[in-house]
Amino acid sequence: MDISVRKSDQINIVSIAGSIDALTADQITGCIDERINSGEKHLLLDLSGVEFMSSAGLRVILGALKALRKQGGNLDIAGAQAGVERVLKMSGFSRILKIYDNVDNAITHHNV
Repeated sequence: MDISVRKSDQINIVSIAGSIDALTADQITGCIDERINSGEKHLLLDLSGVEFMSSAGLRVILGALKALRKQGGNLDIAGAQAGVERVLKMSGFSRILKIYDNVDNAITHHNV
């Protein structure tokens, strides 16, 4: 599993590659929490490199979403592969956050 962070305009993009599961959830949560605790209000999770996500991954996303909204911010997701997107939709996440096809579309929508 690999995590990288970059900033584009007003959005911090957290790119994750590998699996998001019980073994990696704490590391991902730590990275996201660092951003939130430093005052970032808008995060974009780039999941284009994620092949598998378990319920632990859903908990990571939900925790980040709640923390950001508590600060007046928001979380979006971009680039989810078909299997991961299916998990997000079946779990109802597509009703509580925005899921974009790719990072560029998410950034464009945020800047509109």
